[in-house]
Amino acid sequence: MAQRGEIRFLLNDGAVALDAVAAEDTLLDFLRIARRLTGTKEGCAEGDCGACTVLVGRLAGDGLRYEPVNACIRFLASVDRCHVVTVEHLRGADGGLHPVQQAMVDHHASQCGFCTPGIVMALAALRMDNPEPDAAAIDTALQGNLCRCTGYAPILRAARAMADHGSPGADPLHLRRAETAARLRAMADGRRVAVARGASQAILPADADDLAAVLAAHPEATIVAGATDVGLWVTKGLRQIAPAVFIGHLDDLRRIERDADWLRIGASVTYAEAGAAMAETFPHLRRYWDRIGGPQVRAMGTLGGNIANGSPIGDIPPALIPLGAEIVLRAGDGRRVLPLEEFFIAYGKQDIRPGGFLESIRIPVTGGLHAAYKISKRRDEDISAVAAGFHLEVSDGAVRSARIAFGGMAPVPKRARAAEAALIGQPWAEPSLIGAAQALDRDFTPISDMRASAVYRMTVAKNLFRRFWHEHGAAGARAA
Repeated sequence: MAQRGEIRFLLNDGAVALDAVAAEDTLLDFLRIARRLTGTKEGCAEGDCGACTVLVGRLAGDGLRYEPVNACIRFLASVDRCHVVTVEHLRGADGGLHPVQQAMVDHHASQCGFCTPGIVMALAALRMDNPEPDAAAIDTALQGNLCRCTGYAPILRAARAMADHGSPGADPLHLRRAETAARLRAMADGRRVAVARGASQAILPADADDLAAVLAAHPEATIVAGATDVGLWVTKGLRQIAPAVFIGHLDDLRRIERDADWLRIGASVTYAEAGAAMAETFPHLRRYWDRIGGPQVRAMGTLGGNIANGSPIGDIPPALIPLGAEIVLRAGDGRRVLPLEEFFIAYGKQDIRPGGFLESIRIPVTGGLHAAYKISKRRDEDISAVAAGFHLEVSDGAVRSARIAFGGMAPVPKRARAAEAALIGQPWAEPSLIGAAQALDRDFTPISDMRASAVYRMTVAKNLFRRFWHEHGAAGARAA
């Protein structure tokens, strides 16, 4: 395999080529320390506060797509063939303040100012896709940004006013979009990239087949997709992750395909990319999807990464297990298909073989009654205390099948099989759901931790059966 020994990307107006890059180097440190672009701030260093938000543009199909990302947990090696835009590069059509910046000034939306650059970048990303957003779109765009001075009201007023300062089509960043895309295409040489600083190496395979070859040679490597978890291993845990194999750029792991029977999603598809297909195929996931992180996390985090990480509080498995989701695991040229719930063996242990990786997820398109719930301390951008998914089929006045899964209730995402058994064959009625909820005591022994007590978790889990009835009782009666 032909190999390139440097990463190449665009930073604002200039081209960058770097060969001395460690696996653990973050984009934020490069911007602030190496390039003195200090408008991008470090706040939490874990992808929560949004002060470090920058735009990353990447080729998508025939166009160029810009997304807000958290530079604090985005690894430098992963921006190969991307356009990184910091707040210093924003400007208006006349070369002055960008419309978002001007709106922030006009509405006194910056107080101490520390979080302001990240908020500006988040709103700039929104404006590109939605020039005249409504209140809900603005709230969603700012999920990943925390204002330390509690200045949300003027920030929201500024967001509503940014359309008063012209069309996004007049922005210099938009006017140069075709030129920027051409520059990025010129960097796409189809080669594997391997860079290092000292003993810490980062590898970007050329495609999925090359990924299989790299992992066969380096079965001990850390696979990095969106880094929304691995980034914290480095910034908070100070872990060494080298050799690290980056896969977020692999087009053959970013495909979404739908036919009459299945929805197939590549392991490197991000939450943001999957959102429309998931909502169209499974409408009950529309609201659930917007509860996963903030826009920066949804632009980086991947479905495959959330599954492969094996966290008991991951958002994806509890929602997909009830749908009968399967995963395709690959090692070398061999593949095997596994029901999603069977992938999780024990806490921190998944059924993945040395040198193997999760290649795709496939979900059968089924009818029935569906729901997915996420319970967290904060509504937006918070880790689940409890997550749950329901899929019931009702006919002839009775529950004919039930698949129910929970996260946060056990060391792994897990089906509530005792509760399922208690439901099947029972009349479609509220007492049946309430009775089945009591069987959760046989399914789970939750723990108490910083997010919730064991008693709270069990109480919430049981109450979700009641909520399911109130949301679906009438629909189930019609189906029966």
